[in-house]
Amino acid sequence: MSDLVTARLVLHPMTVGEAERLVAGEPDGDARWAPGYPADGDVFAARRFLGACADTGDPRPFGNYEIRRREDGRIIGGMGFHGPMDESGSVTIGYGLVPSARGKGYASEALRELLLFARAHGVTRVKGDADHDNVASHRVMTAAGMRPAGEDERVRYFEITWADPTTDTDPHA
Repeated sequence: MSDLVTARLVLHPMTVGEAERLVAGEPDGDARWAPGYPADGDVFAARRFLGACADTGDPRPFGNYEIRRREDGRIIGGMGFHGPMDESGSVTIGYGLVPSARGKGYASEALRELLLFARAHGVTRVKGDADHDNVASHRVMTAAGMRPAGEDERVRYFEITWADPTTDTDPHA
């Protein structure tokens, strides 16, 4: 599976070996981790990815992606799917950036690309959530086209839906 490329970023589909090294805290010779990477959320996502690979096989294209800056190749965060598309065409996403990369529009740029990718792979609804006090993440999802879809005592939910997935025009196949 190939990388997803935006104007400033590369979303690199994580491999099992990369996930194992991330969980162990051991970058390989090619990994250029930005200070603060991986965060706890990246390690959690890598463990979930490894568990899925062990249980049901590699979930790609609905796996994890490293967010890398194109200018220097540094890994500044992670983004990905919590699992494969369900029977109704829905997926859930999550993401995070190292503190030094926040506030520069990287998360919105990466999320817009991942949403396009999901739609091109037949997804009809993408869901996400963020804690009530994580206003920056609310803005990221809204900037990428997601809309509020409810809340509970802990989080606000966001989603985007499409009536017609564009599986026949996938630029990343």
